[in-house]
Amino acid sequence: MKRAQRKTVQDLRDLRGKRQLSMLRVTTLEEAEAAECAGIDMASVPTAMMLDPAFRDAAPSIFAVPGENFYEIGTTDDFIRWAFALYKAGADAVYCSAGTQTIARLAAEGIPVCGHVGLIPSKGTWTGGFAAVGKTLETAKLVWNQVKALEEAGAFAAEIEVVPEAIATEISRRSSLFMISMGAGAGCHAQYLFSDDVLGANTGHVPRHAKVYRNFAAEFARLQEERTSAYREFASEVQSGAYPQPSHKVAARDEVLNAFQSWLDGV
Repeated sequence: MKRAQRKTVQDLRDLRGKRQLSMLRVTTLEEAEAAECAGIDMASVPTAMMLDPAFRDAAPSIFAVPGENFYEIGTTDDFIRWAFALYKAGADAVYCSAGTQTIARLAAEGIPVCGHVGLIPSKGTWTGGFAAVGKTLETAKLVWNQVKALEEAGAFAAEIEVVPEAIATEISRRSSLFMISMGAGAGCHAQYLFSDDVLGANTGHVPRHAKVYRNFAAEFARLQEERTSAYREFASEVQSGAYPQPSHKVAARDEVLNAFQSWLDGV
């Protein structure tokens, strides 16, 4: 079966306003393979997984955007080295929440960059923590200014997080960026969720914008109970002598055992 060709930055730009794209944060090769099979368009991935050659075997056609918080990577020079390695490994773009000077350097080197506006968790202290941004005129202007700064720095896309839909829609209409909505409504160009939320694997707080499609948490709990029961049975059989049985052992031929015993007696 012929593999689908990966989308390019130009493809994403051409799809603006034609159809909504889907995007997931995936953190395992199993999730990446499932996303590929499901027809997910884009994926945010951890650095280590992007550098694993098995990733492109699992997800050959997904537009992959590796990313980490800016403070986990370091300075602009650190970002350049990080991005070059990822691009070489098959990344289609990189996520960068660092300053616009860093984004401009990356863009100048030819690396497609996706920035972040609205609620930026790693910088949430500036906008009041984990809360919507853009509900007031002042903060709506802030989001717009963030977008314009990314445009000027050379980014091609931006994740716009937890911004009122009407505000995000107006911004998307007026921006050249490919706008990726995480809780910012359908007026953007792509919809982005975390795999853990989609699968119901998140046992903590579930964001308002997340939709749970399965209940992996219950399955994980069931498997943990089964795991504990299996361990308990193993421990019990070890104590009772029920394990190991003959089928679990390697037998020695009588002549070998006898010769070994005689040798030991002479040692």
